[in-house]
Amino acid sequence: QVQLVESGGGLVQAGDSLRLSCAASGITFSPYVMGWFRQAPGKEREFIAAINWSGGVTNYANSVKARFTISRDNARNTMYLQINSLKPEDTAVYYCAAVAARTSYTIVRLSIQYNYWGQGTQVTVSS
Repeated sequence: QVQLVESGGGLVQAGDSLRLSCAASGITFSPYVMGWFRQAPGKEREFIAAINWSGGVTNYANSVKARFTISRDNARNTMYLQINSLKPEDTAVYYCAAVAARTSYTIVRLSIQYNYWGQGTQVTVSS
């Protein structure tokens, strides 16, 4: 049974940093493309970042490119999202997702293409 579990969210102040983690179990982690999404109240789920199976290829939404860093540790079956200079508009539930990679450099930005999802971790940024 595939399971993705996010952690690291919380209530922070504007300007703070957070590192979110996504721990995977039930899959051989390395052949999977991984992604981060977020959903704010009343809004649709949006793509944040994705990383290929090896961690050598990444892709970001333009709105977060300067402040967010996605990474993965295949030995630990874990993906990370470093968020710096948090803003109130970053308040959302953050989700990680996984899909089997077609090639070594595959990146997936569309949520509909992901097979597995975590339950989400809440990030709340106060001004």
